[in-house]
Amino acid sequence: MKILFLHGWHSIPGGVKPTYLAEQGCEVDNPKLDDNDFDAAVRNAQLEFDRQRPDCIVGSSRGGAIALNIRPSGVPLVLLCPAWKKWGKVKTIHSKVAILHSRADEVIPFEDSEELIAKCRLPTDTLIEVGTDHRLADEDSLAALWWACRLLTSIEELPSIDYSRNVSNSPITNEDGSMQGESSYICDACGEEIVIPLDLTEGASQKYVEDCPVCCRANVIHVEVDTDGEARVWAEPEQD
Repeated sequence: MKILFLHGWHSIPGGVKPTYLAEQGCEVDNPKLDDNDFDAAVRNAQLEFDRQRPDCIVGSSRGGAIALNIRPSGVPLVLLCPAWKKWGKVKTIHSKVAILHSRADEVIPFEDSEELIAKCRLPTDTLIEVGTDHRLADEDSLAALWWACRLLTSIEELPSIDYSRNVSNSPITNEDGSMQGESSYICDACGEEIVIPLDLTEGASQKYVEDCPVCCRANVIHVEVDTDGEARVWAEPEQD
């Protein structure tokens, strides 16, 4: 797989993420991009794209904004905490895309990626919550990056993977068509996995507060059911 990796602001070629992709057997083009002149960085990225014709483009932070501002000709995009609101003029996506972002990102708010997929009317599972900070250089984030690259460039369907410690993806129905009555979430306070019943009569998008039966801390429970009958359940701490 040929990957064009567009690094972030004040990053350098040969970082952890492009190195990881190279270790998976990818041919990684990781050009140096101008930190001070965004338009020059976009031109350089476009030249590299036109020269290399990669199978996938990975853009990290400012590199994600650069990826949105070049002409990718339908080549899949994997955007890592994309800084699309800070740099560039293009605010839409014209390729197959996966966005990886940490809710604990201290540089680019997770809500920016939520806004981007809503603005572009993309499926909610386009956004994958993973990692513990902006860098996305931990083991789970790197595995999610490689999985996303393979998923978007493969004609075969890869199994879905839950990379977030507090998100559960579960099918609503069993193989025989009968309804599955429960799923689980990870308590944000104590880290215990809590099994909860699913009530589909409450709709495909649910939000309610529940006390953890282990530590008694209140969690805001989110339940989303997609058109394939898969439930995504996660918890957030209740704000005082």
